[in-house]
Amino acid sequence: MAADSKSVRSKKQARGYHRGGVDTVISVDEVAREAQKIAERGPSKEEIAKLAGNEPYVVIDDLRAGYGKMEILHTFNLQVARQQSLCLIGPNGAGKSTILHSIFGFTNIFSGQISIGDGDDKRDITRLTASQKLKQAGIAYILQDKSIFPGMTVEENLWMGGYLMEMPAKAKEVAEKIFEKYPRLAQRRSIPAKVLSGGERRLLEISRALVMEPEVLLIDEPSIGLEPRFIDMVFEILDDLQNTEGKTIIMVEQNAKKGLEFADIGYVLVDGQIAIAGTGDELLENPSVGRLFLGG
Repeated sequence: MAADSKSVRSKKQARGYHRGGVDTVISVDEVAREAQKIAERGPSKEEIAKLAGNEPYVVIDDLRAGYGKMEILHTFNLQVARQQSLCLIGPNGAGKSTILHSIFGFTNIFSGQISIGDGDDKRDITRLTASQKLKQAGIAYILQDKSIFPGMTVEENLWMGGYLMEMPAKAKEVAEKIFEKYPRLAQRRSIPAKVLSGGERRLLEISRALVMEPEVLLIDEPSIGLEPRFIDMVFEILDDLQNTEGKTIIMVEQNAKKGLEFADIGYVLVDGQIAIAGTGDELLENPSVGRLFLGG
């Protein structure tokens, strides 16, 4: 059974993001040095499996991956259960986005395995292309901001989400269901996407990824560039997708406090490896995580 998920609306007492005084601010280089110290003993595979309730749906096993000949991830392991959410945090250059890229097929895989499925029904998807992972494995990748087609209407943007479907009519059918779910988009279906607000564009990006009806959502920086009111809106949408529609979510989020408040589990990455793993609550209460990444 997957680990219990928590509502994005739950309140926690924790050191806050941007709540620390001037004396708590440390440089990027110092964050990297301090993070390296806590990375000397990362979690075991058994500890990672326990966080996923010992019934993982997405598994990365001893993965070495990177770009060109450069290795970014070093014997990296990950386990996430069905309908569970994972937030990846850490200093710049730690390899957070590389994990998403590797799962979706955007990196060179030197060794290791990526698999998806329940129990004995697991499939090795390591070498599948990005298109195959979307169509055959049910994995969608939601890029950082500015991935919409600005000259197309909102409706046309949604249709583009179904570009791998054999019948275009199916994409239009799913798009109508999305409009029913999100009236905010329905009201703007005929206008160019370029006139949408930042929050509406993010909603459109998420909605477009849903057209292929994926099981797993890889989300890179869902809050990037958004005003606070839109950040809350986006995380409420993700909460609904996880807890109502049963999606499994793996995200990278620079707003570490917001990401950990949302996620069931979190990994702190340093130099392509996991330094700390725990529930979102545990990482929020961890003094080292608070000092380095939560501003407190």
